[in-house]
Amino acid sequence: MSIYHDIERLVQYGLKKKLIEKEDVIWTRNQLLAVLSLDTVEEVKVDEEELDTPVTILTSILDWSAKEGVLESNSVVYRDLLDTQLMGMLTKRPSEVIDTFLGKYKKESSEAATRYLYQLSKDVHYIRTDRIAKNEHWYADTDYGQLEITINLSKPEKDPKAIAAAKGLESVNYPKCLLCVENVGYKGRINHPARQNLRTIPVTLNDERWHIQFSPYVYYNEHAIVLKEKHEPMKITHLTFKRLLDFVDQFPHYFLGSNADLPIVGGSILSHDHFQGGAHDFPMAKAEMEEMFSFERFPSVQAGIVKWPMSVLRLQATNKEELANVAYDILEAWRVYEDRKANIVAQTDGTPHNTITPISRMRGGKFELDLVLRNNRTTDEHPDGLFHPHQHVHHIKKENIGLIEVMGLAVLPGRLKDELQQVVTYIGAKERGETVNATGEITKHLKWVDKIKHQFGFDNEASFEQLLRQELGQVFLEILHHAGVFKRDDSGRSAFVRFVSTLGTKRVHN
Repeated sequence: MSIYHDIERLVQYGLKKKLIEKEDVIWTRNQLLAVLSLDTVEEVKVDEEELDTPVTILTSILDWSAKEGVLESNSVVYRDLLDTQLMGMLTKRPSEVIDTFLGKYKKESSEAATRYLYQLSKDVHYIRTDRIAKNEHWYADTDYGQLEITINLSKPEKDPKAIAAAKGLESVNYPKCLLCVENVGYKGRINHPARQNLRTIPVTLNDERWHIQFSPYVYYNEHAIVLKEKHEPMKITHLTFKRLLDFVDQFPHYFLGSNADLPIVGGSILSHDHFQGGAHDFPMAKAEMEEMFSFERFPSVQAGIVKWPMSVLRLQATNKEELANVAYDILEAWRVYEDRKANIVAQTDGTPHNTITPISRMRGGKFELDLVLRNNRTTDEHPDGLFHPHQHVHHIKKENIGLIEVMGLAVLPGRLKDELQQVVTYIGAKERGETVNATGEITKHLKWVDKIKHQFGFDNEASFEQLLRQELGQVFLEILHHAGVFKRDDSGRSAFVRFVSTLGTKRVHN
């Protein structure tokens, strides 16, 4: 098939997905020709196709581009820059997308509006569904319900040639970061992804202008990012709670949360204020409250300690202003709170350690806020963080525990897939009496794997690999316990209750 055939297929895809209208066909074709440095067309016949994504068409075009020298390098970075530019030619102008979104919001529902934007983001290949499909996802049973585990295989590996080329680039401060609204329509560079097919929707939160978009590598249904229009650093304040509650008031089918605003416990881009949300019911949201209490100053606010491996206070109320005030009082109290017996130290030489990861949602007609208490202190024994994955689990996950993990979805590094397969092959060979040596990356897993084999035995490689996947859930649970500032033992529970008692509360007996 010729390149002209693929161009016509892409035009037809745009028509089928209603990305373009009949009147746009000639213009779109000419734009695609320009991107590919072609001056003319050949008349071709294209069979009708019903494609969910443009991946097969784009792959063919990119392969041609590599062969013909249109691509500087046939690598992921350069291919992504080109296919995004191509799809940008099929993506409606921001004003059109915004008008359609708002029309659906007003005439149908907030769900219909976000569903439209989500589908559009997939259709124009901003959300790369082909890569997301590579991610592996399963559930692990624990005493706190089912935790979710995913091995992230969707993000492409870094391209050595692009890395080398990027070193020679002049420093560019536009867009200022990956979250800035100026990314909409941006052509990209080898050190900054192309975004011609990105569209955002403006939304007002607490009388400020914010924008909704979706993550290109979604970890759950309608994985949304809500970013501030101004490039300002992330900071948890009274305004944070007002913004979160404003959002779920307008989009009650979504949760919305913020990473913490300190290093180590932040797990996010701290240079640009933003939230993450979506239409997903996380394990933490399903967890029940086990210690109920009320506030003397705010008797209408219901509250409790959540049965969860991390330290979570849940607040519920019908009045969002009152709820934001209570949350802010708790934040202010927690920022300066110390309990040396529980290893809680608020600051070291003026550097603060205590902060909060807040999550908002609607439940049963009430506003709900989960406040996850965080502390980023380091010690000689735990230089990466006292309330951070401890060193003996770093073979599984060393990265920060951010908002998504806090709520019970483990985002594990892609390296684990191959490493676990290698270690299973190694154990299987040993069980068969073969002489094998543990090499490379698998050696770091052997202590953990040997313990599992000793406890559960070994039947065959397939069942043992499945067993390891379930045991990953137990490791993730242990990691959440590490990140919990008040431990789930008797002394930790007592320490948590001591903190709650400083908030002007009284216990409510069920």
